[in-house]
Amino acid sequence: MRRFRGWPGAIFFACFAGCGAPARIGDRSERTGDEISAAGQLIHTGTRVILWNDPGGYDAYRLNCRFSPERAGPVQAPERLARFESFRGGLDDGLSRRVRESGWSIEDLRRAIRQVVIHFDACGTSRRCFEVLHDIRGLSCHFMVDVDGTVYQTLDLKEKAWHASEANGSSVGIEIAHIGAFATREQASAWYREDARGVRIEPPAGEGDIGFPRGSVLRPRLPQPVAGEINGKDLVQYDFTEEQYRALEKLLLALCRTFPKILARAPEGSDGKLLRRAFATAEDLLCHEGLLGHFHVTTGKVDPGPAFDWGRILKFLKAKGVKER
Repeated sequence: MRRFRGWPGAIFFACFAGCGAPARIGDRSERTGDEISAAGQLIHTGTRVILWNDPGGYDAYRLNCRFSPERAGPVQAPERLARFESFRGGLDDGLSRRVRESGWSIEDLRRAIRQVVIHFDACGTSRRCFEVLHDIRGLSCHFMVDVDGTVYQTLDLKEKAWHASEANGSSVGIEIAHIGAFATREQASAWYREDARGVRIEPPAGEGDIGFPRGSVLRPRLPQPVAGEINGKDLVQYDFTEEQYRALEKLLLALCRTFPKILARAPEGSDGKLLRRAFATAEDLLCHEGLLGHFHVTTGKVDPGPAFDWGRILKFLKAKGVKER
């Protein structure tokens, strides 16, 4: 059966497959629940995705605050209603003119996106992350990966999310739910408790609604915290959950296959190892094609921290055929 040009495959087959008869105008067309959206096209990931317009989704297009809907602008910038932009800079004249006149096509978006910036949200849960970004700070990101591996997409990838300063125009932003990296083990352990099987995540009672059932057994992938230096700071951090790594692998694979400029590589120092500081110049930053940590963008940032397993992620992508050069 021939696909119509420009139709997302999932929508087409939901409408015209089934019993062999065309769908009736006005009938609902279901998506399968693992798709992300890029320039209006649905792209399968193989992991659970909740879009901004799904029940329970986090909608960065909304003007009013999500958790205080009587309030319009964010707490820290009340005059600002939109938390994103619909035009990515750094485009050549022809592409810039076409996008301004006709909006983004997936083909044009492939020419603009060449990076993924990975963050930890320092909030611990995606629910709290969205509240801080949208309702308080007036910022945004494209994706949030909760501690149970649920992926939330808050904006179509054609939008320029505000998550990584100079890299916003060329990147996709992913916030992984995690309380963060700290100077001491005691600080790093505030959200963790030991039980008979090891260490588990246990958000403090004062966090209120955390977006998933309290008592869920979710554990850092490694039983002991990881120490390391990022941007000149000695830090301690528990690892992310196995559920988060699996979801992130599939999400990144979908992004790399959709946007070929995103390579299976992270910034390296002169020793060939992961660069653990910000790029020296804005030019070096913007020339990079591949994955970045937020700490590669800004000297004052340390996320996703010393525990994040870059080697695992890059090995997975390369094994799936994503190019590294």
